[in-house]
Amino acid sequence: MTENISGANLGFEKEIFAAANKLRGNIDAAEYKNVVLGLIFLKYISDSFEERYKKLVEEGDGFEEDREEYVAENIFFVPKEARWNYVASKAMTPEIGQVIDKAMVSIEEENDRLKGILPKNYARPELDKRRLGEVVDLFNNLRLKEHGNSKDILGRTYEYALAQFASQEGKNAGEFYTPSSIVRTLVEILEPYVGRVYDPCCGAGGMFVQSAGFVERHQGKVNQLSIYGQESNANTWKLAQMNLAIHGLEGDLGQGAADTFFEDQHQSMRADYILANPPFNMKEWGGDKLVEDVRWKYGLPPAGNANYAWMQHMIYHLAPKGKMGLVLANGSLSASGKEGEIRANIIKDDLVEAIIAMPDRLFYSTGISVSLWIINKDKKQKGKTLFLDCRNLGHMVDRAHRDLTVEDIEKISQTYKDFTEGKNIEQAGYAHAADIEEIEANNFVLTPGRYVGLEEVEDDGEPFDEKMERLTNELGLLFAESNKLEEEIRDALGELGYGV
Repeated sequence: MTENISGANLGFEKEIFAAANKLRGNIDAAEYKNVVLGLIFLKYISDSFEERYKKLVEEGDGFEEDREEYVAENIFFVPKEARWNYVASKAMTPEIGQVIDKAMVSIEEENDRLKGILPKNYARPELDKRRLGEVVDLFNNLRLKEHGNSKDILGRTYEYALAQFASQEGKNAGEFYTPSSIVRTLVEILEPYVGRVYDPCCGAGGMFVQSAGFVERHQGKVNQLSIYGQESNANTWKLAQMNLAIHGLEGDLGQGAADTFFEDQHQSMRADYILANPPFNMKEWGGDKLVEDVRWKYGLPPAGNANYAWMQHMIYHLAPKGKMGLVLANGSLSASGKEGEIRANIIKDDLVEAIIAMPDRLFYSTGISVSLWIINKDKKQKGKTLFLDCRNLGHMVDRAHRDLTVEDIEKISQTYKDFTEGKNIEQAGYAHAADIEEIEANNFVLTPGRYVGLEEVEDDGEPFDEKMERLTNELGLLFAESNKLEEEIRDALGELGYGV
């Protein structure tokens, strides 16, 4: 049995989103996204608070309204006017928008970490209050406990909703969402157990959530990961903060949204792991104003494309034994000029550990193919680079989008692991380990197809002469059928007065 990564076959969280989305009406996906995600977050922190509240009541010491009793357990304190039971009691009133806005404000006042992060525009006139009340009522009536831990379900629902809104928003989705199958592939390769994890263009924080998920799947301790991130879009930065909070993660995402190139909020930090999906082929990134920047160790990136600016920024922030997974458009593998020179210098410094060509249509924002770059400052296989051509993996989940299965990702990560352990991974059409001399002979172009060759076709045992005779006979029959159909079409058109 195969399991999708993107959430296409999720259970209860899919039901929650589908029900909420029916109430959307004519609101744009980009706008409705904040409505739904804000309510999921409010329900999450209220449920967490209520769980602790009941325990304190049972203890009987009268500390259930003591803020410190919650802070000590890393639980957000929720004042009375923001608790879900109170909000839900106002669901069918015209004031529901004002009630939610006031709840968000009061939560921010009680919790420094959430200041300036929560959405507070539910009272705006263009938001239908009847529909808003129905969404609140929907969340209130969900029997979450019947499906497991309600907090876990709300966390998964938040991630699922991000994916669905990405699908609906199309080209703008790349600003906040990286497909889960890509993120999990990077995480399974890098294996971030302990240390500093950094994403300089973190979107809604999916890299961090998946990194923590990896640790949990391998019985590690999430608190041994230190999270650092940066995001230039103010709204997306807030989504990331909520995403971390709803998954019980703490991280330093800077003081607010900021441009990574011009306002590096983690200048002195050196990461053990970097996972990133920067904007593809970003044109106006301000490179002409950063000509003397210390980050451009391997060459000055062109002002018209930020791909190698992102790459060098991340290499600059890697710890001496750090490694990173970077998603880039395929053009970066073969670009010439300044980009080609930078790529050659990075290869000569023996940093490129693996290049993985991914299938097309994995993204909601674009149908183009991408590649994963694995860069390692402490490679086990010195002087060698693994090339994987994975373009044939995955399956279509609908007419426009592809997804990878758990088995697909395990195949990729296991091949990488076998390579690092010195095992033979050679497979025509799929995997090849090349040394720097071979790469140099290919003008430092890193397109996997150049290295892995063509997949071997199994001999079916039929003699060549017999096969050619059979195939030409079949082709002759097809030609005859074609001629017959052509005549029938001509006759039909002639009867209608349209002779050909």
